[in-house]
Amino acid sequence: MTPDPNVAILILIGGLLFLVVLRLPVVFAVGISTTACLLYLGFTPAAVVQQTIRGISSFSLMAVPFFITMGALLAAGGIGDRLVVLAHTMVGWMRGGLAQVNVISSIIFSGISGSAGADVASIGSVIIPQMVKNGYKDDFSGALSMSTALMALVKPPGHNMVIYASAAGGVSVGALFLAGYIPVAIMAVSFIITVYFLSVKRGYPKGERFNIMVLLREMFKSFWAMAVILIVVIGVVAGIFTATESAAIAVIYCLFVGIYVYKGLQWRRVWGVLTEAVNMLSVIMILIGISSAFGFALTFLRVPAIAAELVTAFTDNPIVIFLLINVLLMLISSIMDMAPVILITTPILLPLAMEAGMHPVTFGIMIILNCGIGLITPPVGTVLFICSSVSKVPAERLIKANIPFYLCLLIPLMLITYVPAITLTLPRIFGLVS
Repeated sequence: MTPDPNVAILILIGGLLFLVVLRLPVVFAVGISTTACLLYLGFTPAAVVQQTIRGISSFSLMAVPFFITMGALLAAGGIGDRLVVLAHTMVGWMRGGLAQVNVISSIIFSGISGSAGADVASIGSVIIPQMVKNGYKDDFSGALSMSTALMALVKPPGHNMVIYASAAGGVSVGALFLAGYIPVAIMAVSFIITVYFLSVKRGYPKGERFNIMVLLREMFKSFWAMAVILIVVIGVVAGIFTATESAAIAVIYCLFVGIYVYKGLQWRRVWGVLTEAVNMLSVIMILIGISSAFGFALTFLRVPAIAAELVTAFTDNPIVIFLLINVLLMLISSIMDMAPVILITTPILLPLAMEAGMHPVTFGIMIILNCGIGLITPPVGTVLFICSSVSKVPAERLIKANIPFYLCLLIPLMLITYVPAITLTLPRIFGLVS
């Protein structure tokens, strides 16, 4: 009997959704639905395994474990404390100074760690208690910390950019690195303005007067932490290193700085940090491999083409198509973690977005920011629950306090979606996209 493609699609997509609703871990849900679909189509178990292995047999994906390890070393190396002091000398004098310090600290740390979770765990654990001690509401402090942490996802050295580049096939990691800077600047300005008006309205205090000599001194002390940005970004964009090589060098550098310069990390703790990184990496790499088989099944069944036909039958207006894609990504991101959303939806939605006129680099930044918003939205909300643990504030209160900061994320998301120059200007200047 010839397999029915519609039944196969139902097994693949319907099975995945059904298993996710049952709260089965995503990696198992993807694996079971994909295997059942391919077996129904007549593929052998060996073919399923081959597609899985092929998914992780990529040189560019070797950068992922290094970036994850780098973020773990930075979070444990005491660099967060140093960056909070630097940020305080820059903006602590403003109305709501400590809240502005929160924003600036996240901007700086996000360019070093590339991890929203590491940002909240490191910067949040330092700045939230200080804010509460100085009269800021605990839910406001926590909500600001978890929202600003998302800037780490949209700029280098975020490992999710490497994952997207692999899922999209042929997208330049260097172009994605550069594409995130202007969106992060827009997000930062949105946070700063919102924090200022909320601070004025609620009467939050100012900090000490600005002192240029103190700022220069703290910038000098923070040089070692900031230099990792040069290694990763300039090395990749200038073609000195590949993304994998720059990540490997950055790991060694961060280990040296954490132990011998800032002395926030001891050798006896290194094994524990590496163990945490391996635990995180093992889940991600297994998911990448299984998602490769999932993507193969999608392509074999022409699901991207079918999805495009369904959407274009409803509307051929690019504005509406992009809005529908964003809404869909937000819904999926609220129930699934970041890596699986990127791996599962990219093969389906990227062709649709490209057909409507969106550049793959723009789509990459858009999907990553959408997934980031999902990280602070229940029921999954990984960063939300990390922040709740760090701040000792219930997640329900954090969500309510975060409403103004959702706007600080949604406005840049819409600008990214509908103004291509925001993500493509820098990559074009450096000749990384046409």
